[in-house]
Amino acid sequence: MKNSNPDALTSADSPANSSNPAPTKRLAWEQSEGNPLPLGVKWIEEQQAFNFAVHSEHAESVTLLLYSPDDLVNPLLTVRFDFLHNKSGRIWHCRVPVTKLGNARYYAYSVAGESIPQLHSFDPQKILLDPYAKCILFPPGFDRNLAMREGSNAGHAPLGVLEDHRPTFDWAGDRPPHHESDSVIYELHVRGFTKNPNSGIDPSRAGTYAGLVEKIPYLKELGVTVVELMPIFQRDPQESDYWGYMPLNFFAPHAQYASTHYADEPHLEFKNMVKAFHEADIGVVMDVVYNHTCEGDYKGPIYSFKGLDSAGYYMMSSDPANPYANYSGTGNTLNFGQAQVRKMVIDSLRYWKRSMHIDGFRFDLASVFSRNADGSLNWREAPIFSEIAADPELGRVRLIAEPWDTAAYQLGRGFPGLTWLQWNGRFRDDIRRFVKGDTGMVAEVMRRIYGSDDLFPDNRADAYHAYQSVNYVTSHDGFTLYDLVSYDRKHNWQNGNNNQDGTDANYSWNCGHEGDEGVSPAVRALRRQQVKNFCCLLFLSNGTPMFRAGDEFLNTQLGNNNPYNQDNEIGWLDWSQLQTNRDIFRFFKSMIAFRKNHPSLSRSRFWREDISWYGVGPAVDLSSDSHSLAFCLHGASQGDNDIYVMINAYWEKLEFQVQEGITQEWKRIVDTALPSPGDFSQDGISLTEMKYALAPRSIVVLCRSK
Repeated sequence: MKNSNPDALTSADSPANSSNPAPTKRLAWEQSEGNPLPLGVKWIEEQQAFNFAVHSEHAESVTLLLYSPDDLVNPLLTVRFDFLHNKSGRIWHCRVPVTKLGNARYYAYSVAGESIPQLHSFDPQKILLDPYAKCILFPPGFDRNLAMREGSNAGHAPLGVLEDHRPTFDWAGDRPPHHESDSVIYELHVRGFTKNPNSGIDPSRAGTYAGLVEKIPYLKELGVTVVELMPIFQRDPQESDYWGYMPLNFFAPHAQYASTHYADEPHLEFKNMVKAFHEADIGVVMDVVYNHTCEGDYKGPIYSFKGLDSAGYYMMSSDPANPYANYSGTGNTLNFGQAQVRKMVIDSLRYWKRSMHIDGFRFDLASVFSRNADGSLNWREAPIFSEIAADPELGRVRLIAEPWDTAAYQLGRGFPGLTWLQWNGRFRDDIRRFVKGDTGMVAEVMRRIYGSDDLFPDNRADAYHAYQSVNYVTSHDGFTLYDLVSYDRKHNWQNGNNNQDGTDANYSWNCGHEGDEGVSPAVRALRRQQVKNFCCLLFLSNGTPMFRAGDEFLNTQLGNNNPYNQDNEIGWLDWSQLQTNRDIFRFFKSMIAFRKNHPSLSRSRFWREDISWYGVGPAVDLSSDSHSLAFCLHGASQGDNDIYVMINAYWEKLEFQVQEGITQEWKRIVDTALPSPGDFSQDGISLTEMKYALAPRSIVVLCRSK
């Protein structure tokens, strides 16, 4: 048989007794062909080369395009992948030595293949971003519109940056904090937190990761222990997506949140921010959006996934006119029935944990994770949950689910992530309705205060923990806390959707006057009292408390409950309100400290025999017309004081009889009906009798020393 290998070690014509010439040293297969893993770009130090790998199941050809900073239209180097040489399974790959790169600094792909009817897929004229790009350049001529129509968008498309061979960040001394019973989550928007000129941040850093660092002393004073950042994945800067829930990529931090805009600066600034938070003993949780991308439906732009393999990355529908399934409400849904989609999410989570030292993740519309390839719900154990749980790093981070999508509601034990924390939408709604004055809410509020064991049962079969309920009254998605007590209905006209966007189920009450214009002092006083009532119920409940930035000083969005596209004063915090409403800030700060000082409130398990429920007298009134209750939480098992809480959500004064102990034992800590500073007493005010007249719509908290 004839040997066609050019690297054959011997020649047939060589004399038998002659010395064999030295064999030619062959390149390792991975050097000549590239390696399919890891996906994305990997700098190989010992070979001084970049390895490129991208997943595309149905592509017929893939071309790597490398650009120099001097010409972002015409590639400096083009590498056409040969499927017999540069493909393993469904992954296309190659390795390019730095000596061949010249001045190339950026990269992208062009992909061709058989187009699927009704889908914008496999358009070789489109410049495609690597889904695993860690750093992204938007050229000066970037144009979203060109990605939405036929034809080339060369020079107008986002490009990946070759940056992995740069020196690593110095994480020396970084100690990620670990908060349990003292966890207080504070949801904020990186840009909106400091962008307002009255934030006190220099304009060059306002609205950036660096600007956020300058507010750490404020957060320490307030007492929060975990910040939850609204989405910071890189998104399309030309899309009206202020909130950030339309990601372009799952690995790169949003460059527009950096104070400098060199290609690698967003990474460094983000890492410096995380390290600064850790030095202040504050954990960092990211709100991550893995359920969809900014490419939208079949009319949306082709940036990355669509051009690489629409049917491989996205869930398809049976409707030819709307080929993309839409369980996210944004036009498309990633297909978690596909192994490569799950792998991409796992790789992204690992990257943010390993390289960026993130402490946890809040998953937007997490029920999408439960969907099979055909869109049906997997109510048992969707694969990605077991894959995350089995990962030695991800299994230990704080995982928080928004346990629903546009067509599924899996709150509590209906959600497949058995150990995950979950946003408790029932807590939000029930507490709102009770404080508002709705009938028939006492029994429900008792459940929420107790830790929502109806949703997170701790029976032998389920064994949930109380802390898995993330309790909140407000979040980015809806009214601010002040607007909740100032508006009966949404006022979203400025969003441009004819006031049709945003929920109508706000369970809000304006305290007798819609909005702020012409409001009376009496209404203003009642609103402040209601805000303090919400604050009390949040921090006196078992579970993990969360509140949105600005609620602690009555920030308003003027009744807009969905300002997703308001990158202006509506969406930015108004820091002038901090000075105007110092009393509310003091109350929040004091309640947070009270919670931290009383471990009896926040437990891993439910209160069980340590809680006694009362009403204005010895028994709780559970009738439909009841608006009051009381409870005594005994702290001996936790080495803590006893806490007695009386709650009057009725619109008339009610006299409560304290049901335990004697007068001299109890000190009043909180009375939300009193003006500051009387509403919260650090040392406590001794009771003079065992009855207490609670003002309409007020809460009183007593303490008894252990």
